[in-house]
Amino acid sequence: MEVMMLLVYDQPGVMQRVMGEFNRKRINVETIVVGKCEVPDRARIVLSIEDKVKALSVIEHMRALHEVIEADLVDHSRHEAYALLFSREGVCRVTGSVDEVDAIVKKSQPERYIQAMNA
Repeated sequence: MEVMMLLVYDQPGVMQRVMGEFNRKRINVETIVVGKCEVPDRARIVLSIEDKVKALSVIEHMRALHEVIEADLVDHSRHEAYALLFSREGVCRVTGSVDEVDAIVKKSQPERYIQAMNA
C-alpha cells in the first residue's frame, strides 16, 4: 500500500480536479482523508493506493495541477492506520500501525467498520 500526501489550496473544486486525475488514469483510491492543516488557507489530502507503480504514475500529474502545492509519497515507516468499529455496544476507535489495526479489525469482527491509512 502506498500513501500519498498532498498540500493543496483550500478552495472549492480542488477535490474534483485531484480525483479527476485518478479517474483518468483508472486508479482506485483505497482511502482518503482531507482536512485543514497547519498552513492558513491550505488543506492536506492523504490518499492510499494499493499499487506502487500506479501511485508513481500519478504523482507527477498531481504536482502539475495548479491547485497542488506539494505532492509526495510517504515513507512506509510513517504509515499509520485508524478504524471506527461499529457494533450493538457502540463505536470503538482504533489507531496504530497498519498491521495492528488490521489485526484488531479481524479479531473483533465488527458488524460494520471503516478503516483508513494516514501519515
